[in-house]
Amino acid sequence: MALACSGAPARAQTPEEVVQQVVKSAPFTAVEAFIRADQDRFVRDLIELTEVPAPPFKEQARAAAFQKLLSRDGLTNVEMDGEGNVMGLYPGSGAAASPRPILVISAHLDTVFPEGTDVRVKREGTILRAPGVGDDTRGLALLLALVRTMKEGGFQTQHDVLFVGNVGEEGEGDLRGIKFLLDKGKYKDRIKKMLVIDGNESNGITNGGVGSKRYRVTFKGPGGHSYGAFGIVNPAYAMAGAIARLSRIKVPAAPKTTYSIGVVRGGTSVNSIPFEVDMDVDMRSESCAELKKVDTQFLALLAEAVAEENAARSTKEGPIKADPKVIGERPCGETPKDSSIVRVAAAAITAFDMTPTYHISSTDANVPMSLGIPAITIGRGGPGGRTHSLDEWTDVQPAANIVNIQRALALLLAADRVP
Repeated sequence: MALACSGAPARAQTPEEVVQQVVKSAPFTAVEAFIRADQDRFVRDLIELTEVPAPPFKEQARAAAFQKLLSRDGLTNVEMDGEGNVMGLYPGSGAAASPRPILVISAHLDTVFPEGTDVRVKREGTILRAPGVGDDTRGLALLLALVRTMKEGGFQTQHDVLFVGNVGEEGEGDLRGIKFLLDKGKYKDRIKKMLVIDGNESNGITNGGVGSKRYRVTFKGPGGHSYGAFGIVNPAYAMAGAIARLSRIKVPAAPKTTYSIGVVRGGTSVNSIPFEVDMDVDMRSESCAELKKVDTQFLALLAEAVAEENAARSTKEGPIKADPKVIGERPCGETPKDSSIVRVAAAAITAFDMTPTYHISSTDANVPMSLGIPAITIGRGGPGGRTHSLDEWTDVQPAANIVNIQRALALLLAADRVP
């Protein structure tokens, strides 16, 4: 069933008008009954997927489970790519281009929780509690609900819509799933727009990407006995000097720019001068220019700290060296507020009596934003809380969830239609 205008409009419709046309259409109104009847399946899917562990870099079991559900719900070309992303196509019927352009809608498979975490779901009325039940398993359940609803309503799209459960969003995953999809994936040259589902806020629009750069810096030296070799260079002192220098870097409050030493390691015993120590460093900014600036300062201060230690103590057994290795790099980017996809999202939120809020954050949308592909992140619904904790929770109260699915559907259908 197509959503088509009657007659030829004298001008192109605005994004806001497209949203209104979608939500007032007969197919959209009619499908509400299906969404209501499908609520129990939404909850079953959410519980089933939550109870399949998906630790960082070990998402395979959940990916396999999600792949079966995508096939069950009738997508075509359901498959797992070389990085572990799972995807399926909702074929478009728009005229012209062959092959058709693709609109991606995605949610991430991975959680922050290590192997062995108890992920069994505890239910208290409409509240579900379990590690990862919200972030981002609820997003996966929302994808499945959208597939079923679109098929039930017979909605036709101009784009091919690619539903993706991607790996590598959390922690040191470094957005590897979406990077692969857009850089090496089979559809990379056809992807023209992207909607990411993440976060609890139903009225939130993330249209800016916080960039980050992460290093593991290893300081090496000759090592020796703490008493017998006293006086030779010590890599721990060089690392301490680097940490002290980093703590004194001045960064702007706006655009917000941050840095942190998250982990320090090394040494063999209390009575040994270590031969190796290392630290993990995280730097972030809303501004690409400011991120580059703090990165440059950091690399310079490493060299200063090493030179200072080599000058302060004996290098007769060998000097201190520092080896900074990049362990994570999330690109920054922005989809402007006046772009069609952001205006569509705002109009879809407003259409369901909510006020849109705008955010800059670090999500899978960073990658397409950095490539100039119109992209935003929208909320998976809720409410929910205690994200990344063992008592994480999400509320699947039916009335609110029905509205959440309707909002996401309206956004998806309208995003498909606007240029």
